[in-house]
Amino acid sequence: MSARHPIISITGSSGAGTTSVKRIFEQIFRREQIEAAFIEGDAFHRYDREAMKKKVAAEEKAGNPNFNHFNVEANELEKLEEIFEEYGRRGSGRTRTYVHDEEEGELYGTPPGTFTDWREFAPSDLLFYEGLHGCVVTDKVNLARHADLKIGVVPVINLEWIQKIHRDRATRGYSTEAVMDVILRRMPDYTRYIIPQFSQTNINFQRVPIVDTSDPFIARWIPTPDESMLVIRFANPRGIDFPYLLSMIHDSFMSRPNSIVVPGAKLDLAMQLILTPLILQLIERRNRAS
Repeated sequence: MSARHPIISITGSSGAGTTSVKRIFEQIFRREQIEAAFIEGDAFHRYDREAMKKKVAAEEKAGNPNFNHFNVEANELEKLEEIFEEYGRRGSGRTRTYVHDEEEGELYGTPPGTFTDWREFAPSDLLFYEGLHGCVVTDKVNLARHADLKIGVVPVINLEWIQKIHRDRATRGYSTEAVMDVILRRMPDYTRYIIPQFSQTNINFQRVPIVDTSDPFIARWIPTPDESMLVIRFANPRGIDFPYLLSMIHDSFMSRPNSIVVPGAKLDLAMQLILTPLILQLIERRNRAS
């Protein structure tokens, strides 16, 4: 962690909703005139799309049917930690973009399933990471120790699967069966590498549907925010003004001394109220250290 060059890390599984949370942070940054450098976790995949297919096939032939992007060995996490460390020391670093589809391909001028060239960060007030492994801790890397504010995005598992199925079918052209295969392949590494990160975070946002999601593979619609509740858990509730939050977010309540429950449609408001002061504290600390 660094007072002069703070890092915010948003971590969550594929389909969890980290991209939507990123947009809320972008709103806060614009409103508060904060310049952020951005890292997407996909940029640190070890293999492009074609190379990953070959690697998965080779692993399956060798008796491992579960190799996938959740596995730390499928990602350049040592390089990512080096960049976190460099940013914390000097406020500099570099990243690239993994191009998912044709639209992004036109934007970046490189085919879908490949990476752009590496590029240096522009001068910034803080670094913002969003992806799968922002708080991962293994015997080789410890990304959690570099982040000043760590946020987990953790919908209940069936909702997470529904969101992933609908996204991958709509934007990536996958069949339901293909997405199911991916989910099953990822389960061992989901429990090994994704879940433990949520005990490293400062705050977890967990969306819980209040409609039937018992069979996510036949769900015709993603539960809407109005059909959900949001459980917000603080690892350290000291300094959190819960009475203020309860007064500002109608129909909210405390479920535990460190947890507040709010209507799902109030996600944006809740995140704005909770995160804006925390981000401004990081900037104030940065200004004092400069």
